[in-house]
Amino acid sequence: MKPDSQRVKSFLLALQDDICRQLSAVDGTAFIEDSWQRDAGGGGRSRVLRDGAVFEQAGVNFSHVYGDAMPASATAHRPELAGRSFEAMGVSLVIHPLNPYVPTSHANVRFFIAEKPGADPVWWFGGGFDMTPFYGFEEDAVHWHRTARDLCLPFGEDVYPRYKKWCDDYFYLRHRDEQRGIGGLFFDDLNTPDFEHCFAFMQAVGNGFTEAYLPVVERRKALAWGERERAFQLYRRGRYVEFNLVWDRGTLFGLQTGGRTESILMSMPPLVRWEYNYQPEADSPEAALQEFLTVKAWI
Repeated sequence: MKPDSQRVKSFLLALQDDICRQLSAVDGTAFIEDSWQRDAGGGGRSRVLRDGAVFEQAGVNFSHVYGDAMPASATAHRPELAGRSFEAMGVSLVIHPLNPYVPTSHANVRFFIAEKPGADPVWWFGGGFDMTPFYGFEEDAVHWHRTARDLCLPFGEDVYPRYKKWCDDYFYLRHRDEQRGIGGLFFDDLNTPDFEHCFAFMQAVGNGFTEAYLPVVERRKALAWGERERAFQLYRRGRYVEFNLVWDRGTLFGLQTGGRTESILMSMPPLVRWEYNYQPEADSPEAALQEFLTVKAWI
């Protein structure tokens, strides 16, 4: 039976609406919307909040693209997709707060289906969420991972440990030998005979993001900060840019499928800096970050 992609699309559109509503309520600033069409098939709507009281920039993007041939990045990962038409849809978001004590965060949920005449469709779900602090607070990390674990539990006790490890492994900057953040959940190629079960898990991850992230924002958004914290935040944002441009599969897929560049690169922070051979002051809060980001069991 062919999966019901229209139901998935309806959920994703509603999810984008809900996340934007919640973020605007926290910040007091509205998103602007930019709808777009893809010449080769499909389109989307990009929403961006800029220069807010809490979020320096937040982007929440919905896209639904389709075409007659798979891009090279996809067939390299899944060679059985060669010669198939495809349909891909998802919601992806990145939040860059103004206050350095509030972590950056990313989430996405997506659905993919590839078809050709005379063959069963190939489909799967993917997604997850991760958090990238600049100053570490154990309370925040525990809440983040506890929320991730709790939304996974109805789907099996092995789900959270497996997808936490996948997230730790994926958001790793090999050229720096560093973790990007404290992880969370990452899953891909989720396909079992039970489409409803897979769809329910994707929905749980999408709906669970704000439950995991917004309490952290509320705890940290009023903390006082100065030039030192801001300079460190901008420096560490450089790691975020490096990962997205060098290692992220979603960025590559979007560009190779002729997606809208502005929407794909909305994950980039509005301000960032690099400093040659930067070394934080010994025993400083900045120096403590690397130990905080070390992979560990938070719960």
